[in-house]
Amino acid sequence: MGDKKNLLKKAALGAVILVLLAALGYRLFRGGEKQALPAGIAMGNGRIEATEVDIATCIPGRLYDVLVKEGDPVKENQILATMDVSTLQAMLRQAEAEVRRAQEASRVAQAKVQESRNRVALATKELERSRNLFTKGIATQQQLDRDQTYKNAYSAELEGLVSKVSESRAAIAAAIAQTERLKTEIDDCTLRTYCNGRVQTRLAEPGEVLPAGGKVLTVIALDDLYLNVYLPEKTAGRVAIGGEARVVADALPEVAFPARVTFVAEKAQFTPKEVESTEERQKLVFRVKVLIQGKGDPRLKPGMPAVAYLRLDKNASWPETPNSR
Repeated sequence: MGDKKNLLKKAALGAVILVLLAALGYRLFRGGEKQALPAGIAMGNGRIEATEVDIATCIPGRLYDVLVKEGDPVKENQILATMDVSTLQAMLRQAEAEVRRAQEASRVAQAKVQESRNRVALATKELERSRNLFTKGIATQQQLDRDQTYKNAYSAELEGLVSKVSESRAAIAAAIAQTERLKTEIDDCTLRTYCNGRVQTRLAEPGEVLPAGGKVLTVIALDDLYLNVYLPEKTAGRVAIGGEARVVADALPEVAFPARVTFVAEKAQFTPKEVESTEERQKLVFRVKVLIQGKGDPRLKPGMPAVAYLRLDKNASWPETPNSR
């Protein structure tokens, strides 16, 4: 019986030793991986992120319809939602009627100006005739004064009518501007997306009355997937804007996505708190933004952990990661 217990103890001890050796081997293997990184290549890990675009109203109003659901893919300039525009359309018809009224008033004013010009021309001729007759002693001073008064009155009338024509033209321009403003507001009531992406959240439903700037949807821009990595000073100083990079997501280890460096921080910071190791969080590092190239692979999703490899030397060879797509 005692021999059997000793045998069991030895078997258990052997199993523990095997587990410890396996763990040690794995750590050594991982350490070897890090040491195997080629010269001229830097590596950083993080999570894939994407720009979030809020689809919101420009003017207050009632939401008429929402055409997409959460998770739906959307394309650039696609209509996502519409607002109730019945009031704006009525205001537009009124403004268009005001344009027509102003145009008619302008035509009438221009006709009156022409009539007034004819009267001024006739009064000018009568005045010249009276002056000639007065010089010859045929016309009286009274006749000359009367013709001068008529000519002055008609000239003043003409100036007033010309001013009304200018006012009518300004009224036309104001009425047209009002119609253009209303047309713009009506167009703004059709909510579109300005990027290729995916609907992340649906924040409002048809029938709700929203203020100006009221959010209806949040769309993730899949054309703007990126990774923030944090590198030490000696490494960050060698990273160039526009430099080549490769991104390998943990969920897709068989694919290396081509990328470019688009930002290198000018100022160091402590490693963000999302880094699990307390020791790592005490280090000063520089944030480097790596933008994944292309139109966005549907397999890549914000929040996925990933590793970015950055080429510091244009002649450096990439590590043994899968070829880019």
